[in-house]
Amino acid sequence: METLRRTLEDAPVVTRGEYEYFVHPVTDGIPLVEADLLREIVHGIVERTAIDTVDKIVTPESMGIHHATALSLETDVPFSVIRKRPYYFEGEVAVEQRTAYSEQELYINNVGAGDRVLVLDDVCSTGGTLAAICSGLLDIGAEIVDAIVVIRRRTDHRCDVPVEVKSLVDVEITDGKVVVHS
Repeated sequence: METLRRTLEDAPVVTRGEYEYFVHPVTDGIPLVEADLLREIVHGIVERTAIDTVDKIVTPESMGIHHATALSLETDVPFSVIRKRPYYFEGEVAVEQRTAYSEQELYINNVGAGDRVLVLDDVCSTGGTLAAICSGLLDIGAEIVDAIVVIRRRTDHRCDVPVEVKSLVDVEITDGKVVVHS
């Protein structure tokens, strides 16, 4: 995870209200999302998860999509995007997402009872997105084989996520800089 570590340590930190936010290709698509970074992330996910035992990768829009795409291309496991707007398809499930900086509904499609899924997201700060998604998937009757984020932000305000969430790296913001932990 050397490329990921290096790029995180160089990431600028901006403040939105009282929330310190790091800007990084993984979480924002700025600066460029380089192929070597995506390859490193995919290899890390394959090493840390049971991807070979899942039917589907499930990711929220928008910043999980490029990770799910790269992982799907590497493993041939299809993925489904949890959307921020409804499509009103039969079986669509709405879940309420609450994070440190937003509240909205997310919509799960293409996942059914008995599906074995890998939940993948770019970052976990408060756990609000993952808590909503995982609870919704469990309510549907899906089996969450693994849940993983590329970056987990160490914070004092964690939401209860009903499954263990793995990460490639953990970070915190100290004195306006991103500090990476293994």
